[in-house]
Amino acid sequence: MHAALLALPHGPEFRFIDELDELVPGECASAHYLLPGDAPFLAGHFPGAPLMPGVLLIEAVAQLGGVVAQSHPGLAPVADLRLAAVHQAKFTGSALPGESVHLHATVLGRMGGLIQIEGRAQIGSKVILTTRLTLAGAQPSPL
Repeated sequence: MHAALLALPHGPEFRFIDELDELVPGECASAHYLLPGDAPFLAGHFPGAPLMPGVLLIEAVAQLGGVVAQSHPGLAPVADLRLAAVHQAKFTGSALPGESVHLHATVLGRMGGLIQIEGRAQIGSKVILTTRLTLAGAQPSPL
C-alpha cells in the first residue's frame, strides 16, 4: 500500500481506495477501488440489485482528494481534514459488485485550511460521477 494511503484517518472498513495509480503531490491523483460483492452496505442498497451508494462514490473521491491535499510538498498536512461541502455531484451511472471504480481527484485551490477538489469516478471509460467538493481542517503551516 502506498504510504500516502496510510495517512488516511479512516479505518479499513471505510476506505474506498485500494491502490494509488498515480500521484502528483499536492496537485492530482488517480486510484482505484474494487467494489467487493460482500461489502455490508450492498445487502441493503438494493436487495436483489446491489450497487454502491452515490454518497460512497463521493466519499471515495473525497478520500482521494485528501490524499492529494495532504501530499503537498511545501505544506504540512492539514490537521483534522474532513469533507465539508459537496458543491456539485452528477451521477451518470452506477458501480456494481465486482467492478473496479477508477477515481481521479484534482486540487483546484486552497485558502488556509479550505481545499477545493474536483473529481470523478468511472467504470472503464464510462464516467459515473463528476463532483466538486470542499475539504476543511486546521490551517497548515509552511514546512
